[in-house]
Amino acid sequence: MTARTLVVLRHAKAVHTSGLADRERPLTDVGERDALKVGAALAGMGLTPDLVLCSPSVRTRQTADLALPDAETLIEPAIYEAYPDELLTLIRRSDPEVRTLVLVGHNPGVHELVRQLADVDGDAGFPPGSFAVIEVDGEWAGLDAGREIAHWNPKKH
Repeated sequence: MTARTLVVLRHAKAVHTSGLADRERPLTDVGERDALKVGAALAGMGLTPDLVLCSPSVRTRQTADLALPDAETLIEPAIYEAYPDELLTLIRRSDPEVRTLVLVGHNPGVHELVRQLADVDGDAGFPPGSFAVIEVDGEWAGLDAGREIAHWNPKKH
């Protein structure tokens, strides 16, 4: 079997401003710092993505740009407000050559996706800027389960 790595990342902390469309909400200063920490944490784990699938919202794009500035990023409109099954469908369409895939999205979809894919004891939560690293056996097209090998939360780091 061929092992692959899926990183499921929730965007970092975003502003809440009345009158601003949800998709247009940028990161706060804390969110920007946390996104940089995400990048450092992933690099420290030796994880270099072959591809980043990112929601089109401002906060997800900023998170991806700050955390993974050199990665090939594909803006995928379907990630915004997606349910776990919709996210899984997108992942399954990934090129078999992609070994490490990062998905940058929103709660509750990303959190539920992690819970669905990796049967983990307890629930560490998924606040803004959190990510889970899931080891996957086989091709993306057949993905239905994996093993969570890391869970990172900016509030704890």
